[in-house]
Amino acid sequence: MVGAEERLVWYVAYGSNMHAARLAWYIGGGCPPGGRRTYPGCRDRRPPSRSAPVSLPGGIYFAGESGAWTGGMAFYDPQLPGVAAARAYLVTLEQFTDIAAQEMYRPPGHTADLIRATGAAIDAAVADGRATLGPGRYETLVCPGHRTGIPMLTFTAPEPASAVHCRPPAPTYLSMIARGLRESHGWPAERIAGYLAQRPGVTDGWPPDALAALVTEALAAG
Repeated sequence: MVGAEERLVWYVAYGSNMHAARLAWYIGGGCPPGGRRTYPGCRDRRPPSRSAPVSLPGGIYFAGESGAWTGGMAFYDPQLPGVAAARAYLVTLEQFTDIAAQEMYRPPGHTADLIRATGAAIDAAVADGRATLGPGRYETLVCPGHRTGIPMLTFTAPEPASAVHCRPPAPTYLSMIARGLRESHGWPAERIAGYLAQRPGVTDGWPPDALAALVTEALAAG
């Protein structure tokens, strides 16, 4: 029987973790430049063995308040129209569990009960497409399908975009998403700005000129 240390899954990122340097802080630990939060990191600190651009049915919206960057956080809503651009990272199930724990503001690998509960939720999400670990942000697990025979997993809020008050994301956060879209999908600045402009929370909170300038500056800075 393959353990969590060896079983592989695709962690699907649709927000700032599309930027590989941002995800590295979840894996290796520490506080990213400009951030307000220090991450303990994963028990297994090896980088993902592969990554690939993916598209998910549905869309992304921004809501709540980010403890790391301020402003709205990105959430995935399969019920939104269109397609959500994302990036899949091939990681171990243990690493995915630890990344999810940190997103939920829980210590990775903290207790055997939490590990068992997360593992059961992951199995349920793979079987049924969706499972809930808790009521909080990023505590709903979604399996949008498989890639190369390996399940894809992500996490989001339990509520759809229609049930929440959307909020604009902070410039630093949005810049990381823009870099992630360039890294994973190879899009030019114009397409990235156009994609982000259609996301609830960005549409009413970021004027088009300001958004285009931010994306251009983010990509120029790497």
